[in-house]
Amino acid sequence: MNTPRVENQRASTSVRSPIIVNQLGPDIRAALVDHWSRPLIIDHSADRAPWEVAPEADVLLTRPLVGWHKAPAEKPAGWPFGLHWIQTASTGVDFFPAWLLDGPVVTVGRGISADPIAEYVLAAILGFEKRIHDIRPSSREQWKISPLGSLTGKTIGIAGFGAIGRAVAERAKPFGVNIRVLRRSAWPYVLPGIQPVDSIEELVAVSDHLVLALPATTKTARLINADVLARAKTSLHLINVARGRIVDQSALLQALDEGRIAGATLDVTDPEPPPEGDPIYRHPKVVLTPHVSWTGGEDAKRLADKTLVNLDAYAHGVALADVFDKNLEY
Repeated sequence: MNTPRVENQRASTSVRSPIIVNQLGPDIRAALVDHWSRPLIIDHSADRAPWEVAPEADVLLTRPLVGWHKAPAEKPAGWPFGLHWIQTASTGVDFFPAWLLDGPVVTVGRGISADPIAEYVLAAILGFEKRIHDIRPSSREQWKISPLGSLTGKTIGIAGFGAIGRAVAERAKPFGVNIRVLRRSAWPYVLPGIQPVDSIEELVAVSDHLVLALPATTKTARLINADVLARAKTSLHLINVARGRIVDQSALLQALDEGRIAGATLDVTDPEPPPEGDPIYRHPKVVLTPHVSWTGGEDAKRLADKTLVNLDAYAHGVALADVFDKNLEY
């Protein structure tokens, strides 16, 4: 963790023990139960809606997968009850209703899954270049030499340079690639081996592999559209590990059909999952996975560590880390 903990060996009499509704499971409970602030942890029943929290609670630990997709459009009567702080396990907040973000302080799981997502991206890039599953012979007749691709000298474009974008760049550098990066905020300094670009059009025009690691906001919706794809190299392999609505999927499939780009690896779609019969399921140039790139790492431990950092801060009444910014939308 980059954020240091603000801890005491024992709770001060001036520190009120927080009452925490836990929707993140037993691992998080185990990490928090011995915290010096002596929290009272209420385990949320799986058969209750996630917004039906105990009215005496002042902290909610939650994630999108506990049923927030069924949330009403309008905030429930009494919401946010006694809540002062909401910690989410996810980095993105677009799965939550707007009213959850318009009240208590919301902190996000920024960076928790950066490592497994970066590994997924590297697997997608290498899989595209090496085609190991495509070239497997099923008979003696198919035993033929088929040239494979290489990463040496290729350009990897990264749109978004938060924890995921940085993790991808660190893993890609040893392959002898050129790395171009588009980020929303100003560059305080340029990192060795990374060249900034000024626009998505510039990035798509030079990339052989383009990684989307941007937050989903009103400004990034349909960022990858027909006009942008028209500027792409025909060798482009698009990898989306961000959110499906960043890509105009109809324009993407058309570009693939017309041979204007070479392929796509999509871990996210819009909608998610795609409707039955959507051509994206069987498209020969699309590798589709069901939003799993974040799995396989130490995300439970990292989430527990991040929550402990913020619990220290909350108990002391100081600023929390990784606070959701309504103006930036992430």
